[in-house]
Amino acid sequence: MLFLSLPFLLFFPVFFLLYWYVFDRSLRAQNWLVLAGSYFFYGWWDWRFLFLLIASSLLNYLLGLLLARTNRDGYRQLLVGVGLVQGLGCLLYFKYFNPLLPLGISFYTFKTISYLLDIRRGKIGPERDWVVFFSYVAFFPCVLSGPIDRPGVLLPQLKARREFGVEQGVDGLRQILWGLFKKVVIADNCSRLSADIFGHYATQPVSGLVLGAFLNTIRIYADFSGYSDMAIGVGSLLGFRISRNFHYPFFSRNIAEFWRRWHITLTSWLTEYVYLPLSIYFRDYGKPGQIAAILINFALIGIWHGPRWTYLVFGVLHGCYYIPLILRGALNKKGGTGGIKMVGTFVLVMLTFVMFFSGSMREAIGYYRRMVSGPMFAGFTVEEGVSLWVTMVSILLMFGMEWWQRDKEHPLQIDGVKPFALRLFIYYLLLGMVLTFGPTNFTEFIYIRF
Repeated sequence: MLFLSLPFLLFFPVFFLLYWYVFDRSLRAQNWLVLAGSYFFYGWWDWRFLFLLIASSLLNYLLGLLLARTNRDGYRQLLVGVGLVQGLGCLLYFKYFNPLLPLGISFYTFKTISYLLDIRRGKIGPERDWVVFFSYVAFFPCVLSGPIDRPGVLLPQLKARREFGVEQGVDGLRQILWGLFKKVVIADNCSRLSADIFGHYATQPVSGLVLGAFLNTIRIYADFSGYSDMAIGVGSLLGFRISRNFHYPFFSRNIAEFWRRWHITLTSWLTEYVYLPLSIYFRDYGKPGQIAAILINFALIGIWHGPRWTYLVFGVLHGCYYIPLILRGALNKKGGTGGIKMVGTFVLVMLTFVMFFSGSMREAIGYYRRMVSGPMFAGFTVEEGVSLWVTMVSILLMFGMEWWQRDKEHPLQIDGVKPFALRLFIYYLLLGMVLTFGPTNFTEFIYIRF
């Protein structure tokens, strides 16, 4: 079941009413409903893979309990190892050796791994209420594409009584609207336009290829951050505060700042569980060791996306972008001020997404070669010229709203904007654009496949 589907539009209102008006007298009853609703939501796509989700939850729940019952370091390492082998083994098998990938397997696997590692490190205790733990793993707003909430963030919320707050609920609806605008008006139209350019890159001029790269970069941001906005908004309607996943990344002034703002929950997860252990392991090698840790970390980001060389090279390129920052000792510093650095960072990121969206290394190299050797404008064509202008205006509107509200969690937090008629105009403008300029058939969210 996907957010932009008729089944979800029927499912969620019923779930919402049951959650707040039938099961609200008992926290455990609410959690039972969350679990049942999450399994229904996940199983709607393919009920067979629901058993894999349940089995993974059961194994890691039991491993967590066993971890709490022993102080023997070797035994504790063995228990964590079992969880890692199960989680990463399933992930490796389904991503690389099976044509059918269970939806959300990467995201719920990261949840179970962080749960065991945090218990091992003494950051949290094991969760003894299996309904709470199983709900944490399968929580339906986030199970398909994140955000990847840590156990220390979501488990306490599942164990505390939730009350419906009008202010939080209204903010959730506004964030859903913003995510819907980005996904339907921007991402889906960018997808159609860029697909035409990438599909005929050999005959496109440089201007067309730059446009295609730009549109695909905007597409993946609007699509993925749009999903995160909707997930956070749905969570808000249920009384949960889900972790922020994007913080206006295209206003970044260097690549390190970009990754602190892009897919934040994954970046922080990899920083804690992959990069920091690697940097400690390589610490005796100074800056070369730090570079090695960064490159390994980003190579893993690349191959996490799937069995294609283009994904690996995409990750390694981002790791290479870090090398000048490491050599200058500026890894944790902000990129300074000025739009030039923002544009420069955007261009570097945009060039890597050519690799990401290419079907093979041959296509990617051909695209890059054509970008530097083709005619500048001659032969430029793109289908559906009207939607190109609508898409570009929508992108400008998105950037304008994000810059205006860059100190807020999302751009539609406009409670203080006066007069009230202006706020209504903004809401109806976005809703009208969704209804008017959205494609007839929605495309699936990009990160559903990862």
